[in-house]
Amino acid sequence: MGGCPRAENPCAEDLKAFLESREGVKGLVDSGITKIPSFFIRSPETFSPNSSSDATLAAQLQIPIIDLKGAESEIVEAIRDAAQTWGFFRMVNHGVPISTMENMIDAIRQFHEQPQEVKKAWYSRNESGQKIVNCNTNTKGAAWRDTLALEFPDGDINEQAIPQVCRKATNEYMKYIIPLKETLSELISEALGLRRDYLASNESMKRALIQCHYHPPCPQPELTLGTASHTDPSFLTILLENNIDGLQVLHQDQWVDVPHRHGHLIAVIGDFLQIVSNDKFRSVTHRVLSGRVGPRISAACCFAPTPALKDKPYGAAEELVSAENPPIYKPTSLHQYLSCYRLNGKDNRLVLPHFKISG
Repeated sequence: MGGCPRAENPCAEDLKAFLESREGVKGLVDSGITKIPSFFIRSPETFSPNSSSDATLAAQLQIPIIDLKGAESEIVEAIRDAAQTWGFFRMVNHGVPISTMENMIDAIRQFHEQPQEVKKAWYSRNESGQKIVNCNTNTKGAAWRDTLALEFPDGDINEQAIPQVCRKATNEYMKYIIPLKETLSELISEALGLRRDYLASNESMKRALIQCHYHPPCPQPELTLGTASHTDPSFLTILLENNIDGLQVLHQDQWVDVPHRHGHLIAVIGDFLQIVSNDKFRSVTHRVLSGRVGPRISAACCFAPTPALKDKPYGAAEELVSAENPPIYKPTSLHQYLSCYRLNGKDNRLVLPHFKISG
């Protein structure tokens, strides 16, 4: 029942044919399959038995929820605690209208449920640009999802780069998400003990990439994943989900279910924020399970440096290092990091250790 053996790689031809068909996972489901292709199958050890699905365990684990309309000192302290212990947190009173959130989810659904011939015009396997990004290039187990990636390299929303069917909803959603990102940038800077404009001043979160994931129902969800375990190659991600569960985070060496909560958004600490904080804040390893019920729909808006700064090295903030607390990571550019991430950033293979200062 395991995935394809790595040495012989017998799934390569089937995967190649799947990618060249440009039908995506949605196309497989529409064809009426009852068994998933072998290149989606994960090895049994992928599915750890340590999960907070156990009711008693779930009750003991309190996923942090932060009210952004509370007292600022309390918000900063709550962010500091959540970023240190979990690496992510839910947000309420975040300023994004529920109707705007629902419209964004519906727009993603509309895009992915268009006729295949319409979607194919947006198809690409490149990992940037306004295209469907099919990242199913891992023959150890492809992801059970299709993705529309919308990139805004300099932070400006280019409406013409968004498919017509989801243009209005995306534009409206980003009108709220960009100010929310700016607010979080200031609060996170304060939580680190830095000046309020620290992250904004070095343009570390100006570039926006929205990954609009569509996870169709899976006939054999016990054999595959919707998204492999990973940390985010960014400073910060703001996540929007529909009402289909599946997100899990790795906390205290066990997978913890993160149930959907209506009206909530989720902030996820990325690897670059862990570098800048010198391990004071931790990026969180997370994944998405596949399921028989669907589609699960999400919009993960990742914030990172602009392409003009792709070669700028980011290291620990000077205020956070000393003789007693030396830098943990080498100053690392986005270009260096992403080159390593593409090779090592999937299936729970962490990237940050590659940039640690030895000794």
